[in-house]
Parts: sequence; C-alpha cells; structure tokens
Amino acid sequence: MTDSDLARQVRDVSRLTGEFVLRSGRTATEYFDKYQFEADPVLLDQLAEQMAVLIPEGTEVLAGLEMGGIAVVTAVARHAKLPTAFVRKQAKQYGTARLSEGAEVAGRRVLIIEDVVTSGGQVVISTEELRKLGAHVDHALCVIDRQEGGSEALSEAGITLRALLTRAALEAAA
Repeated sequence: MTDSDLARQVRDVSRLTGEFVLRSGRTATEYFDKYQFEADPVLLDQLAEQMAVLIPEGTEVLAGLEMGGIAVVTAVARHAKLPTAFVRKQAKQYGTARLSEGAEVAGRRVLIIEDVVTSGGQVVISTEELRKLGAHVDHALCVIDRQEGGSEALSEAGITLRALLTRAALEAAA
C-alpha cells in the first residue's frame, strides 16, 4: 500500500466537515475523527506498521497518551516489539495513583505516541510530567499532524515531532 493510498483511506474514514471546537479551543471546519481509524483493526494495523518504521533509534519505551494514543501505541508496540506505557492526563487518585501505567519510564528513552496533533498542548504537558518521573523524552510520533503549530510548539519544548500523515497529505489524497 502506498502512502497516498493510506492517506486516502484515513481521510475517507475519518474526515468530517462542519464546525468543531478543538482541544486548543480553536474552531475548525474540518475534523479528523481519530476514533474511526482507531476502531478499524485492519486500518489501525496498517498505520501502526508504517509508524513503527519512524521510531527513533535508541527508543526504549513507547508512551501512549490518554485516550486516543492508547489504541495507537498498543498497535505500534506489536510491530516495534517495544514495551508500552499508558499516560493519563493526570495521575489517578486511587489504587497506584500513577500518571504512567505499564512499562517503567524512569531513566529510559521514551517516545510519545499520539493520534492527532494540532497545537501540541497535551504532548507538551505529558512530556513535562514524564520528564519529572525521570523519562528522557525528545521525540513524539503521531498519525496525523494537522499542521496548525503543534510541531513548532513541541520544538520549543525540546521535542521533535514525526508524523505518519499530515493535513497536506490527507488533502492531496482527495
């Protein structure tokens, strides 16, 4: 499957038009419903296989962000054969009271996995929290970069963003 075929599939299954409020608070007329490609096991596996190739050398742990990044990180880990951490938006208040569940992140090179990046806000917040836990985080990998400033915001926080697909690629796949 070519990159343009994959982009077309993602676009066809997940692109919505209308008026949508994004996590950043901005309003968009186009929205990629990530749960549509995450809920399709065949498409998710194809995305994960392609994403695994983009993992920086030396990565020791893949960290998926709540909630959409969890499905993606699980699928990518199958192909990469790397341990996985599941990162909450905030530490739970019961049980283990942990921010990060699964693989240990302290002292390890951790790659953040996200589904869609717009402003990069949650990736920056989660990276700061993981760094407080002793993780070494300098890269993030996403399925879709909406190309709305997220890459630049991450760069300012010392994080290089790698994206399987960009908004431009999805638009070109039409």
